Amino acid sequence: MSGARRKARRRAIEVLYEAEVRGITVEDVIERRRAQPEPPINEFTERLARAVDERRARIDELLDEYAIGWTLERMPVVDRNILRMGAHELLWAEDIPDGVAIAEAVGVAKELSTDESPGFISGLLSRLMENKSTLSL
Repeated sequence: MSGARRKARRRAIEVLYEAEVRGITVEDVIERRRAQPEPPINEFTERLARAVDERRARIDELLDEYAIGWTLERMPVVDRNILRMGAHELLWAEDIPDGVAIAEAVGVAKELSTDESPGFISGLLSRLMENKSTLSL
């Protein structure tokens, strides 16, 4: 995957993170970022952040169900949002291969989170991938 896509994914995580931490909508964050000349927000970032937000309730149910020994509330906010993005791409983005969805989420975790996060995120998304055919989306 291109560096530009990884950067756009990282920016989508920043949008989701900001919305959650500030208690505002993803749309509000996107609008505010559009109003700022730097750094520009690209279309892939906007589309991804909106798509994750749209399916957030179902994604959160799945993450809660498949996280072993963790509840969604106990996860660091950044990890929770990386997992939401990864789950969205894994389960709904048909143009993105499963392995790429997981690898990208892990790559973003390496950049934005703790040393333990990439392994945790990889494990949880892999469990979702293994169960993908039986999930009701």
